[in-house]
Amino acid sequence: MPEQVGSDPRTRTTPGRWRVLGVAPGMLLYQVRCVVEDPGWHGPARDLGHRVFLGRSGVSLRRLNGQLSVVDATSVLLTRPGDEMYAAHPLGDGDVYTCLELSPELLGERPDTDRWLGRRGWDGSVDERLDLEHRMLVARAAAGLDRFEFTERVHRFLGRLLAASPVGAGEPGAEIERAVRRRPATLAAHRRLADRAREVLAASDSRLGLTDVAAQVGCSPHHLSRVFQRVTGQSLTAYRNRLRVRSLLDVLADGDGPPLGEVAATYGFADQAHLTRVVREQVGHPPARLRRLFAAGEADLDAA
Repeated sequence: MPEQVGSDPRTRTTPGRWRVLGVAPGMLLYQVRCVVEDPGWHGPARDLGHRVFLGRSGVSLRRLNGQLSVVDATSVLLTRPGDEMYAAHPLGDGDVYTCLELSPELLGERPDTDRWLGRRGWDGSVDERLDLEHRMLVARAAAGLDRFEFTERVHRFLGRLLAASPVGAGEPGAEIERAVRRRPATLAAHRRLADRAREVLAASDSRLGLTDVAAQVGCSPHHLSRVFQRVTGQSLTAYRNRLRVRSLLDVLADGDGPPLGEVAATYGFADQAHLTRVVREQVGHPPARLRRLFAAGEADLDAA
């Protein structure tokens, strides 16, 4: 087994509070809560190996092989040997992510091995169903799994993750890139505006209005809404709901969490019914059921 899989993750991650969640031959799962003394750029982190980084909360910046991106609770990154990464935390402490390290030998035994070992890194996002599966895996591993069940869950998650990865022209931003292909400065400016809006929303308390977001990024609400849709492939409202639901999943995973009516008010929903409707639309289950699923550590969400 390569040294990078199964050795101390503190030697290979951003300084922070870390917790190993599971270890099995060829795989290591751990969680990191970043502790930031200097919010500027740190790195480079080289020889990352085959890793999956999944955002949990907070917002930061990442430069992977020279490509800048915003990292938040919707983000996922797949790396492979030879990649080089820098990271910055402009808002300070609090960024949390899950990392899964995988050996080439383990990936080589999978039927989709060519897609893992022969691809470029994936820097994008995961949908809500897959994010829920990620968080369920973390919750169940933290509660305690034997090696057999841990290995099976990870392999199942990896298969679904790869199947959901973006494909070329279908990636977010493809529409705007085609529209302004001959105006690279415009494309860059629009991406910066969308990234800035993502930073503002990820750092807000979930009750910030569209006019407030537009004022903070320095443009009109109409222009921001139109550019954000073109760059990301989703509306500002949809993105805001994705962030709110992912924060809620952390609350629901805590068995001693507050009543749902209180949660709805905290996260800016009109009432508990509104909260329930949005969560069900996003992940397929109402919040009360999700709370029970997290407590039971359900293995198969599709069958739950």
